Amino acid sequence: MAETIRITTPLKEEDSRKLRAGDSVLITGTIYSARDAAHKVMTEALARGEKLPIDWNNQIVYYLGPTPAKPGDPIGSCGPTTAGRMDAYTPTMLEQGIKGMIGKGSRAPEVVE
Repeated sequence: MAETIRITTPLKEEDSRKLRAGDSVLITGTIYSARDAAHKVMTEALARGEKLPIDWNNQIVYYLGPTPAKPGDPIGSCGPTTAGRMDAYTPTMLEQGIKGMIGKGSRAPEVVE
């Protein structure tokens, strides 16, 4: 079994460079969540020259989707959503400084590079 890597957010450059897809990682700190609709809104805002409400520099994003909430609950359980839906927005988000992405499924070759 591979050794678990421990990191803290915001990520340091040396920490992000040693990570590889499929690594077992324990993360301490803040992880932001966003899916395709949020990425679209952020990309469009940047194209208009607007500042984003989050400084993405050295941060991690978790691509998640919630299940329907049970009565009285604000949200249902959350789990990973297909990362490939964010591929079109990834170059723009990388320009904003994102250092880590958590999701499921395959990514486009240009995103992996």
